[in-house]
Amino acid sequence: MGGSPERCTLVSANVSAKWAPTVKESAMRRQTAEATPPVGRHYQVRDRRLFLHQSGSGSPAVVFLPGAGSSGMDGFAVQQRAAELTTSVLYDRAGTGWSDRAELPRTSTQVTDELHELLRVAGAPAPYLLVGHSLGGLYARHYAQRFPDEVAGLVLVEPEHEDYDSYMPKELNELYQAWDPGDAVPDELPDEIIQFYRTLFAREMADWPEEIREPLIERHVSLEWLRIGGQEAANRYRLHDEVRDAGPMPDVPLIVLTATAIDPFKEAVTQGIPPSLLHEEAEAKTRLYTALAKSVAHGENRVIDDAGHLSVIFRRPDAVLQAIHDLLGS
Repeated sequence: MGGSPERCTLVSANVSAKWAPTVKESAMRRQTAEATPPVGRHYQVRDRRLFLHQSGSGSPAVVFLPGAGSSGMDGFAVQQRAAELTTSVLYDRAGTGWSDRAELPRTSTQVTDELHELLRVAGAPAPYLLVGHSLGGLYARHYAQRFPDEVAGLVLVEPEHEDYDSYMPKELNELYQAWDPGDAVPDELPDEIIQFYRTLFAREMADWPEEIREPLIERHVSLEWLRIGGQEAANRYRLHDEVRDAGPMPDVPLIVLTATAIDPFKEAVTQGIPPSLLHEEAEAKTRLYTALAKSVAHGENRVIDDAGHLSVIFRRPDAVLQAIHDLLGS
């Protein structure tokens, strides 16, 4: 998530307009909440049904936490390969993906309590190796702070971090802070924007099973999911405070994956920002994540230079799987 707009929506600011949901969009929202996911099932957690897909067997279980505006299903390729090693779980938070809708944004305490209960209800064997992408990386860290006895390790892929802004160039922070996620999604997406992003996602998921790929792409280019990304990320500074107040992370093995490429997704959501600033952002992010890795006894930051923040989970499942494999063997 971070200060960058790519961390919570895919629509660039040059198509922004105020949101006024239509009856048709409201019906779509209900349908998405009630739709049967292409794999997995719904579990009842308190007053909501949450989507979860579990494969493989063994402990510790690998649990994937997606970024804002994403779905656990985005990690399907690496989740299936991780299932050859141990129990492997992907899921959607309340208010996102194939789970029941909830008012957004939510606190990290709500999110981590919910995950704690969901894993119990689904019978996923503790301890857990948490794999968090973007905003999911911050939730994974907070889960480890709150439930340290249940966490065997952390793989943080481009994680949201409370010190992100302080590492960034001042000029870049000013540009990102001027970006309003509430203004970023128009009432209707132009066909060329929809086709542009559909093509990008289709390229990243070209080898996926069609029954997984097609519904996932259609939801990624829907107004609903685009808005959810901005809504879920709207309270990022409160989330930062929760992590700061929760105390130090437990000293568990940690691998951070830093994606530094300026790929088509990055280019699309950072139009108008000089490439020099984007390169400075990548360098600053690498320093931040290196410091994060050094905050524990067994931490490592691995730089991936051929994928960007959004595409890394699709383009480099091998790097994510290697990190999982290495921590399982540690």
